[in-house]
Amino acid sequence: MPSLSPDALNAGLAKGLAPLYLVHGEEALLALEAADAVRGAARAAGYLEREVLTVESGFDWSQLTDSMSSVSLFASLKLLEIRIPGGKPGTEGAEALQRLAAAPPQDTVTLITLPKLDKAQQQSKWFTALDKIAQVVEARPVGRAELPGWIARRLKAQGQQLGAEALVFFVDRVEGNLLAARQEVDKLALLYPKGELSLDDLQAAVANVARFDVFQLSEAWLSGDTPRLTRMLDGLMAEGEAPVLVLWSLAEDVRMLLKLRQGLKDGRQARDMARELRLWGEKQKLAEPALRRIGPRKLMAALSECARIDRQIKGVEPGEPWQTMRALATRLAA
Repeated sequence: MPSLSPDALNAGLAKGLAPLYLVHGEEALLALEAADAVRGAARAAGYLEREVLTVESGFDWSQLTDSMSSVSLFASLKLLEIRIPGGKPGTEGAEALQRLAAAPPQDTVTLITLPKLDKAQQQSKWFTALDKIAQVVEARPVGRAELPGWIARRLKAQGQQLGAEALVFFVDRVEGNLLAARQEVDKLALLYPKGELSLDDLQAAVANVARFDVFQLSEAWLSGDTPRLTRMLDGLMAEGEAPVLVLWSLAEDVRMLLKLRQGLKDGRQARDMARELRLWGEKQKLAEPALRRIGPRKLMAALSECARIDRQIKGVEPGEPWQTMRALATRLAA
């Protein structure tokens, strides 16, 4: 069955409990909140006994069989948690999970938590068996485009809202750090009454806790968002990111656009080249417009400039690599 978003999970829990929940995904905060929501709903419904099985090296899967058949002397309803932090149950575990899917224990709500799963794991027999009967929640990362809506929903739940300018300010401050975003939203409920908050309120209360990684740079310069690009570069430098990694990301994207141009000249479609060029998500939407905006001549010059920055990083050519990278990235974004 289709995966639920964390918001859809909360709506479903309000209507009643399912016998089996499976939470997986990359965004740790959302996965944690989803698991907490299931625990809270189970507790409120009278599932007062709680048993936790953590699957680590050497785990004995007969414990799951025992847990499924055991009856508590103290409570008639039980929450059974199965935590698989490595995401791989192994052969014995896969068989045990398939048996669980075929016959979930009575008077028990089972909660299975997993990390981000790759395509092969999601196509495995044990996952597909669970997927057929479980309420599956995928905790996907909240990207830049989704972050304003995510913040607005959180604020609305506590009776607050932001104007457009204030919301942009908030997003800039917390981008890439969802846990900090939640903490800042919670803080606003303590500092201010319900209603609309002004930009002045935000500037006084919200810390600059944005965190970036080199792979977000692609989105910024491919979309032509120069202010965001410079903010990211400043943040990466302040966090002590290795300039060689930033340069690698920039050079790879330049090469990708040149390969895309050649493919298009040969009559191929961008979507058909997505796998070989590693064009996924937002990058796939942004690549062709960026290629048209920048052009091949500027891209070839950018490759030469990347080679110069590499020599600067190695100390064999004068110049400060972060400044040179900023200038190059800004030209590509313009």
